[in-house]
Amino acid sequence: MTRNKQTPLFLKSYDNLSQVLVDKQLASLGDAYINFVYSLALSKRKGKPYGAKVKGTTLAEALRKAGLRTSLPSRIDRHTISDAAEAVVVYAWLHNLLSLEDSVQTIAEADIPENGLTQLILKAKEKIKLSKLVPVPC
Repeated sequence: MTRNKQTPLFLKSYDNLSQVLVDKQLASLGDAYINFVYSLALSKRKGKPYGAKVKGTTLAEALRKAGLRTSLPSRIDRHTISDAAEAVVVYAWLHNLLSLEDSVQTIAEADIPENGLTQLILKAKEKIKLSKLVPVPC
């Protein structure tokens, strides 16, 4: 993938979505981003500041529901699956495919925040696909 002027210099190039999903460094940044977005969404729902961490089991389930589990290697643990969810969302944000506001709104407006995470991952997946980074099964 070619870099545009808005792509951060520290971001690697990826040939397919599977490479994004297994990038541990991207997942590390994604962990902070997801928790921030989730906390903002809960704050919006509750009408007061609220901080929260998203459980790995919740993220792993959201990634499965979004249909991205098949883009990962077959023998991986739940923690690695949740890392993949974090990586794909922050990748989309870093490439200006998802805004912070849209991410927060997606979670805040869902019937339950956990379903909002699935919707957020689906949005990231679709935006990445439209930007010409197409998933390749492992």
